[in-house]
Amino acid sequence: MPFGLKNAGATYQRLVNKMFARQIGRNMEVYVDDMLTKSITADRHTDDLRETFNVLVRYGMKLNLAKCVFGVPFGRFLGYQVHQRGIEVNPEKIQALAKMVSPRTLKDVQRLTGCLASLSRFIAKSTDRCLSFFKALKKGKGVEWNEDCERAF
Repeated sequence: MPFGLKNAGATYQRLVNKMFARQIGRNMEVYVDDMLTKSITADRHTDDLRETFNVLVRYGMKLNLAKCVFGVPFGRFLGYQVHQRGIEVNPEKIQALAKMVSPRTLKDVQRLTGCLASLSRFIAKSTDRCLSFFKALKKGKGVEWNEDCERAF
């Protein structure tokens, strides 16, 4: 299904949710075409992968082996670092934020708020800290980057 079609992504997500319904939350996470098979132990991982592969075969789905990684204790999933202790922020995202210059255009502020939104689970009181950025984006006024924004930045 071409992803350019309206609702194609949502339709595909419903399909994979149905395909992997018995596994999602237990030994698998799926977000559109990103899949993660997770296991409590290395021994169990082979069985969990076998279960995943059986579902893929049953539905006639294929994997792009160039994008697959198997049996690793840590990896990246949806822009985050995932390992047995949990989820951590990707250091590359932090570096990109640290190198950012003060936003001046609407697009710059939107880019900043998007980056911060993706990191919000790792930032204490992120809503409060980012409020001035969102206020700077009020419709019809353009960008009002003020002293409060600069301090928060």
